[in-house]
Amino acid sequence: MEVNNSSEACQEEPMNIVVIPARYGSTRFPGKPLALINGRSMIWHVYQRCLTAKSIDVVWVATDDERIYREVKGWGGKAMMTRPDHPSGTDRVAEVASKVPCDIVVNVQGDEPLIDPVIIDAVAGPLLQTPSIGITTPVVRIKSHEELFDPSIAKVTRDKKGFALYFSRAPIPFARDHELYSVYPKADGDKVIENSDLKGLPLFRHIGLYGYSRKALFRFCELPPSGLELAEKLEQLRALENGMPILTIEVDYSGIGVDTPEDLKRVEQIMRSMV
Repeated sequence: MEVNNSSEACQEEPMNIVVIPARYGSTRFPGKPLALINGRSMIWHVYQRCLTAKSIDVVWVATDDERIYREVKGWGGKAMMTRPDHPSGTDRVAEVASKVPCDIVVNVQGDEPLIDPVIIDAVAGPLLQTPSIGITTPVVRIKSHEELFDPSIAKVTRDKKGFALYFSRAPIPFARDHELYSVYPKADGDKVIENSDLKGLPLFRHIGLYGYSRKALFRFCELPPSGLELAEKLEQLRALENGMPILTIEVDYSGIGVDTPEDLKRVEQIMRSMV
């Protein structure tokens, strides 16, 4: 099926947009964007929540799969077929931004069906006020020992103005004299430090959502993967290593990213309890 996006993408005035990159293929959960949650696809839930963000004019889904494209178009959403060879979701987002007049682009992951639109407004706000900032992203206080030492969770250190100094899968900053770091988690998973001992330490975890000025997004995607990025497997390090500042915004958020069918069941239960 050949899809013509040109007429739909054409807009007269630049806008603030959300782009949700959505691929069908997934090692742990194939077809994840179309998985049903209480009778609706996951991509529908993400899209509807993004629509309620006050700072956003239009929401787009960027995909390389006709099934996802047809699903979004079927309920009246905006979708764009993008190149199948993009190395990352950010590149897919940039393709949409190159075809849609926009000032600010917020990249929202398609596997966050509980995404709070307040978070979207939080990252868009500083860019609306000061576009020269370039990139923004939310962070949340680490609340448990398990989070701190979990390599699947990206941690971040910040300067006094909130700009990111470094992102890592390792526990940073390493408070040498704090008892929290005196004993690492044991192989059998025993909890060795009480969660209350985290109080008072500037420990933050990163939430994988980004706001970009149009210029910063295109510049980022033109850069080759950096050494730190490849080592940590954290794309945002490419920006820092090339002198592109990232402003972090502290938020109160405990959303659930869906990586497995088990995660989907948890989200479904949470949504049912919210009704």
